[in-house]
Amino acid sequence: MFSSVLSAAICGIESKLVCVEADVSDGLPMFSMVGYLTSEVREAQDRVRTALRNVGYHLSPKKVTVNLAPADIRKSGSGFDLPVAVAVMAAYGYLPEGCLDGMFFAGELSLDGRVQGIHGILGMVMEARDAGCTACMIPEENAEEGAVIQGIVVYGVRHLGEVLAHLTGEETLTRVSINIEEKFQNGSREHLLDFADIRGQHVAKRAAEIAAAGMHNLLLNGPPGSGKSMIAKAIPSILPQLTQEESLEVSRIHSVAGTLPPEGILTERPFRMPHHTASAAALSGGGTIPKPGEISLAHRGVLYLDELPEFRMEALEILRQPMEDAEVRISRTSGTYVFPADFMLVASRNPCKCGYYPDREKCHCRERDVRRYLGRISRPVLDRIDIHVDAQPMLFSELTGKQPEECSGEVRRRVARVHEVQHVRYAGTAFRFNSDLAPSALGQYCPLDEEETAWMEQIYQQKQLTARAYHRVLKVARTIADLAGAEQIQMEHLAEALLYRPSELLL
Repeated sequence: MFSSVLSAAICGIESKLVCVEADVSDGLPMFSMVGYLTSEVREAQDRVRTALRNVGYHLSPKKVTVNLAPADIRKSGSGFDLPVAVAVMAAYGYLPEGCLDGMFFAGELSLDGRVQGIHGILGMVMEARDAGCTACMIPEENAEEGAVIQGIVVYGVRHLGEVLAHLTGEETLTRVSINIEEKFQNGSREHLLDFADIRGQHVAKRAAEIAAAGMHNLLLNGPPGSGKSMIAKAIPSILPQLTQEESLEVSRIHSVAGTLPPEGILTERPFRMPHHTASAAALSGGGTIPKPGEISLAHRGVLYLDELPEFRMEALEILRQPMEDAEVRISRTSGTYVFPADFMLVASRNPCKCGYYPDREKCHCRERDVRRYLGRISRPVLDRIDIHVDAQPMLFSELTGKQPEECSGEVRRRVARVHEVQHVRYAGTAFRFNSDLAPSALGQYCPLDEEETAWMEQIYQQKQLTARAYHRVLKVARTIADLAGAEQIQMEHLAEALLYRPSELLL
């Protein structure tokens, strides 16, 4: 007897529907599985047979063949246990005809029949809904995650016995549903560092506000203890909450990586802070079966690299392509995997190995050692960072002052207003923020009057700016103008934008 059920395989961050077919016939008793399977999928036959026996179903000796189609998609993971078990039970005739129509299954089985959680459920349920499935059975551990997807009935199951009882009509499972709007409204920011907790450093905080408003890359320079890390960690508190569309996009990536919170959905922008010992593969993603790395996990959020020169050079060079194309491409013999990587890079560095150059009372580094230390970051990587700002050592009067600092809520309102301005301005285009603008679009979105054009021409010639440096100055000036509520980029906006380009990058 033949039966089939629907499940899904993870390919990168995409989910591909897989038809799990089972055939039971007379012949030499055996259980074989085919369909381009990894070892953990092949092991499903032992888990399934043992789980069914412990649930109370003793299968008669037959020739059982299970095929996972299409055969050109590599199947990995343990999420096929549940659909294989259901397909085999249907092929043996234990399930009523038609009970599997429009159903989707995914989950790992323990030997006693318990259903364990798996990664990537969000994308799987979304793919099942788009394929026309009306209901899905997934592990109870992943139930809230799957229920985020509207338009399909989601059942969270704890045991294989529950699944079979529901399919035979002996029991009825309760569907899982959540209120997405409520999750967004109840999102708390109390755990985020507030700008009001950072004393002084007004220039650096102003640069952080501009960076957040236009989603520009930011580099903080300064000695140890000047507040670079605090400013970087406070940036999520001034970024607007994810939209529901962005939230699903980001949550799908974290679902595959297994970093999704228990709530089943991310409402705040990601903030990733990998250690400087992270390898290139840890940043970009990869492996025999590619998984998203830190760059992709920071999609629509912030990737913070503390002590930037301490990172391996090959790891830093990995950043170049994602910073330009907003995606990571990983090629394997099985195909090319594309991971989204539209992130805001925030980095910090000390001026030398000991951190106190050019203060010669504290710093004893030789000039060549300073150049070698800073040279660990290549010019192409530095040139892709729009805003460079120095965090100065704190004065005692700033540290102990009674004047209250501006809180993150006030800054966030200004940033959110600029985000909305950009949303309207770039509606119908491939751009989302000022930092995304292509050189060909600068004439349309960053026009200069005659006076500003003449002044920038003079600066361009005097400082010998590169074309890339000039374009980045214009994009930052556009964001500064948006914060000021100005339609046209003016001289003061250009002047401030030029201040955020260090002298070595103006050449």
